[in-house]
Amino acid sequence: MLLGISFLEAPLKFQAPKITLELGLGIGKIVFEALNRIEIILLTGIVLANIYDVAKSKITVSIIILIAILGIQTFYLLPILSERIVLFQSGKTPEPSNHHFIYIALEILKLLTLLVLGLSKIKQLLIRQN
Repeated sequence: MLLGISFLEAPLKFQAPKITLELGLGIGKIVFEALNRIEIILLTGIVLANIYDVAKSKITVSIIILIAILGIQTFYLLPILSERIVLFQSGKTPEPSNHHFIYIALEILKLLTLLVLGLSKIKQLLIRQN
């Protein structure tokens, strides 16, 4: 989901015919708010599934990083980016900011963290089987 939406759908929608900046931003706002809700649900599931594996440091650290990233995106970046979209849609030009670049950097970090978490869980399962 993360790869498909953040790194594929988001930039490609602006290449579609007749998609204006305002329309593309409006679509992006809806898509990323929905993605954020799904990520919260999935992360809750990850936390609950690993609640008894706190001794596994890579897994615990990965989960803490994911919680931090999602918290920053949910409570800090998405509201700011949403406000900027509203300004664009009302014909105003918001002041330049780095919030979008920070969001992208956190998406990359989230992807890498999910990779580490997934590989750590696979390793853990393989060790348990032996």
